[in-house]
Amino acid sequence: MKKTDCFQLGYIAKLHGFKGEVSLFLDVTDPSRYETLDAFYVDVNNQLVPFFVKSIKLKNKGFAAIRLEGVDTEEMARTLLRKSVYLPKELLEDLDDLHFYDHEVINFSVVDKNHGPIGTIEDVIDLAANPLLQVVEGKREILIPLLPGLVQKVDRKGKTLHIEAPEGLIGLYI
Repeated sequence: MKKTDCFQLGYIAKLHGFKGEVSLFLDVTDPSRYETLDAFYVDVNNQLVPFFVKSIKLKNKGFAAIRLEGVDTEEMARTLLRKSVYLPKELLEDLDDLHFYDHEVINFSVVDKNHGPIGTIEDVIDLAANPLLQVVEGKREILIPLLPGLVQKVDRKGKTLHIEAPEGLIGLYI
């Protein structure tokens, strides 16, 4: 499995107990969609290594306590700390043309209804209270809050995100 065929689900954040259990941070909008997870890939030295889940228990704030097959000691679990966790993209459900997965719009062009093309999405900054699109054009950076009604259309074939930014926001940056 290649990283380009996967999306990052999260990362192994810390140990959970002393018998090989780890705490997985699920960097997703709805962690409950993954409470029946039976396997995933871990990036070990730039190689995706499959791991099978013995048990998973969702915790607070996007964390899950996970026991993995073959990881039975604290030492073994420690080798997985701070490693990224991936799943195949084909497991993602298709979205309509008003919604997107954060990872899929990286490098999309952004076209504002009133200002036209404004740059390229460099990142989706996933702040709980106020997620932002980080749009870059040359040396200029524009941070656009992902407010309801912002996205007018996701053009996946044309790799373009059409938006209607709040009045005056784009003008602050231009």
